[in-house]
Formats: sequence, C-alpha cells, structure tokens
Amino acid sequence: MTSTSPSATDEAGNKGLKGGALGLVSSVVVGVASTAPAYSLAASLGFIVVGGTLAAGVKAPGIVLLAFIPMYLIAVAYQELNKAEPDCGTTFTWAARAFGPITGWLGGWGIVIADVIVMSNLAQIAGSYSYTFIGGFGLPGVAALATNNVAVTIAGLIWIALMTWICYRGIEVSARVQYVLLAFEVVILIFFAAFALVKVYTGNAEPYSLIPQWSWFNPFTLDFGQTIAPALLTAIFIYWGWDTAVSINEETKNPEKTPGRAAIISTLLLLATYALVTVATVAFAGVGEKGIGLANPANSSDVFSAIGPTLFGSGPVGAILMTLLGFSILTSASASTQTTILPTARTTLSMAVYKAIPEKFARIHPKFLTPTWSTIGMGIVSAAFYLVFTAISVSLLNALIGSIGLMIAFYYGLTGFACVWYYRRTLFTSFRHAIMRGLFPLVGGLMLLGVFIYGTYNFAQPDWLTDDQGKNVTIFGIGAEAVVGIGGILIGVVLMIIWRLIRPDYFKGLTLPRQSDDIILEPEPVGAERPFGTAAARLPATVIAPDFSNLPEGQTPVNADTLEVVDEPADLPPADPDLPRKESE
Repeated sequence: MTSTSPSATDEAGNKGLKGGALGLVSSVVVGVASTAPAYSLAASLGFIVVGGTLAAGVKAPGIVLLAFIPMYLIAVAYQELNKAEPDCGTTFTWAARAFGPITGWLGGWGIVIADVIVMSNLAQIAGSYSYTFIGGFGLPGVAALATNNVAVTIAGLIWIALMTWICYRGIEVSARVQYVLLAFEVVILIFFAAFALVKVYTGNAEPYSLIPQWSWFNPFTLDFGQTIAPALLTAIFIYWGWDTAVSINEETKNPEKTPGRAAIISTLLLLATYALVTVATVAFAGVGEKGIGLANPANSSDVFSAIGPTLFGSGPVGAILMTLLGFSILTSASASTQTTILPTARTTLSMAVYKAIPEKFARIHPKFLTPTWSTIGMGIVSAAFYLVFTAISVSLLNALIGSIGLMIAFYYGLTGFACVWYYRRTLFTSFRHAIMRGLFPLVGGLMLLGVFIYGTYNFAQPDWLTDDQGKNVTIFGIGAEAVVGIGGILIGVVLMIIWRLIRPDYFKGLTLPRQSDDIILEPEPVGAERPFGTAAARLPATVIAPDFSNLPEGQTPVNADTLEVVDEPADLPPADPDLPRKESE
C-alpha cells in the first residue's frame, strides 16, 4: 500500500490522521497511561525520599505535591495553546509560532529525544518484569532471567517491536489496549495503598511504621538546595507523559477543547494517585535506611518489590499478590512504551508536514490512518539506542532518568514561555487571559527553568551518580546524566544546522510562519459572536499571518479580540521586521 503525505499548506487537523477517533475518556486514559504510574513510583519514590544531601524523609508526599504545581501550570499552557492551534506537533508548532523556527525545531527535538531516551528504561523494565511475572507461576528458572542482561535486552526489544506494531495499527487499537493495561495498573496500586494503610491503622504493620500526618504534605520546612531541588528533579519525572493527551489532538473529538481538558484531568488524577500511594508507602515502610525503609539504597530502584513480601506475607496468597504487583509494573512499563511512541510519531509527523525534517516522515497509512515512517522510525531508533546503552553499560540506564528530567524541564518550560509570548498582545483583555495565558504559564516556565539550571549543574558533578559498586558513572569525566541530557540537545542543534543547509524553507518562515493570536479567519457564520479560542467556537480558529501569506482565497481576516475586519496586511511580524518574509509570486 502507498501511504500519503499531506502538504505543508494543509491546515492543522488535516494531516491525514483519523479525526474524531477518541473522546475525553480515551484521551485521559492515554494521558495517564503515558506517565506509567506504577513504574514511575516504583523507580522514583526511594530517590524522592532520599532527596539530595539531606533526606526528604516523611516529607516525600509534600515533594510529590510540590512537583505537581509546575506540571499543572504547564498543562494550562498546553490547554490554552491548543485552543488556538490543535496541531499534533504541540511544542514544536507553538514555539515556532511564538519564537520562530529555530526555537520551534529545538522544542520538537526535545520531545523526540526525551521519548527515545525513556524508551530504553521502559524496555529494560518491561523485559525484566516479563521474566519475573512468568517465573511467578512456579518457574524459578525463568524468574532468574530477570537479572540476565542479554535475556532482558531481548525481551525489551520484543516489547518495543510489539508496541510499535500496535501504534502502527491505529489510534483506536492503541486506546483499547490502554484501557486494559491502565485499569489493571490503577486497581493494583489502589489495592496496595489500601492494604498498607489498613495494616498501619489497625496496628498490624511493622514496628517502624508511621501514622500519616498532614504535616507530611508541607515540604517547605526542608532545605531547598540540599533537599527540595534534587528531590523535585525526580518527582517531576513521575508526572511526565500527560502531554500525550494533547499530541493526539488531531484524532480527538472537539480537538480545540478535548485534549486540553484531558491534560488537566490527567494531572489531577495523577496527583490523587501519587499522593495516596506515597502516603501509604511511607507510612508502612517508614523512611529508615535498613530493611524495607525507603531510605535504604538497596530499595531505591524498586520500592514495591522491596516492600511487597513484608506487606503481603510469604504464604500462597502473598505470592499471588506479589505476582500481581509485579504484573502491574510490567503493564505500566509496556503501556508507557506504547504511549511514548504515539507523541513522538506525531511530533515528527508535524515537523515533516512543515518541512522541518524529511517529508517522508509525513506519510500516513491509507487504511490505519497512522504515521508510517514516523511510527516505525521511532521504534527502530529506540531499539538502536537501547542496544547501544546496554552494550556500553547497564549502569548507564540509571543515568537516563536524570537526563530525561532535563529534557522534560526544557520542552515543558519552553511551552509555558511560548504561551505567554504567543498571547502577549491580548493577555490583558480579560482577567482570565491574564491568569491562564500569562501568569500560570510564566510561573510554570520559570519553575522548570530553575530546575533545568540546577539539575544541569549538579548532574555534571562526577560523584552525583554511582553504580552498584560505588563507582562514579561519568562520561569524559563529567556526570553521565548531564552529558546525556545536554548532549542530546546539542545533537539536535547539529542535525538542525545540517537540515537548514539542505532544506531552508522552514527556517525562512515559509512553511510555518511566526505569529501571535491577534489575527484569525472570520468566524462562520459571518457576524456570529464566537470569541477566538473559547468553548463557544464551533471550530478552532485558523490563525492568519500578519502579512496574509496563509490567508485562504476568498476568506476574510479579523482581529481575534474585537472580531473587526483587518483590511491591510502588515510586516511579518510587526514587532520583528528582520525576519524573512515569504516572497510574492
């Protein structure tokens, strides 16, 4: 079958994807599943408790709550920008509209490289837990393979291939798979938390167990530099992924409203889940450095496996519950593997449509209506990256978590700033706009900028990350997390320069011009009072460049705020006369 490629002149939402395939519930499911709640908590909670130089201890729930704040604020930025342009390129498209093609390209690359990197972790976890789960049915030989690097790598590659195939088969197939995987994962997490809390409150827990206190949610009694900041770097990672709900915006019903709502709802559901499970885990296991204590370094990589035997007991019922807990982490990692492919494929699809990367990546399958080259390419690149890192050292996989935190802070923060700048001309037309399009995105962006700077400095320290033998994990004598994180961005800069030399149209602003929200197409029917970007709008507004370069023939441009007709084109953009303009033919 021959796949089709939409042109760069197509409007957002017309790239060949299957529009209207998903509703609000499906979008929320995909958004929550993308964060891999069970895996994220298992792999990160111990590090949150330990914090930095000084432990966060029982304040871990407060750190989780604090990390939610920038995530919510950036989710608001996604919601507001999606109202203006529901494009599957998300940060790539919006940053290009606000700041220009170079910033937009780097924003898109940030999404791609973060997703490629995290696939290695997810594949490793999915591969390891596959053997653990199967071995739980009386097959100790299979369970032993969970520590065999070659066997785990093979299983991880199989998971990447399987989830790539599911994403290739269609967005609806992907959503149905997520319903099953996420439902099982959430049920097990809630059961785990309830079981632990019941034991604590009935006095049947461990001697070191703790009764939950409201003060656990107040992290501001901790030292910022030595505890809060390093713990936040890890806590932000557990929320990452909700933006997948927005990256599938062109495949949802009401694309200008549903994806943004799904992003907000996803972050709130994650907060509730993480708060409950974190409190229950801290209460039952305590924060000591011995036994199942969460500050015990031996438990950091998987706190659930460390706590589970003590919580559930060693009998047949306990074995069954431990198997189910392990399976929830397996489904979490495998579900996130799938939902990591989705946003990356759609980001590269959008970049290809606007000629920011080779146009082959814009091809759509005529039957499944999914990106062909973008989806398969994501699977292949992820598998290759996974092989390279495991071949060098499995310990390097631990360095990926911190580097991903830098990527998250980079492109999430960029989206917050893009929202403020994109809406700068109409920010103060209403109190709501000033808050939702100005204050919230700006504060979220500044918080993540601070996290990025702090993280880069500390990750670069040679002794920041050590392996199981206590040796520093470095690359060229610099902390591996900083090298992978910053190095990943710099690789993008090199690739961008090469593509600019080969195909400069995108970088000249010819295929994705810089804009703001001040000019849009006249709403239909003519005269209808439907302000730009509001729920009253039947269709998402089409943003028109100030020089009218993308104005469809026969259409009328109007001011987005007053709906008054704009008669004369202006420079592109008025505030930036040095930017190249599209030459008239």
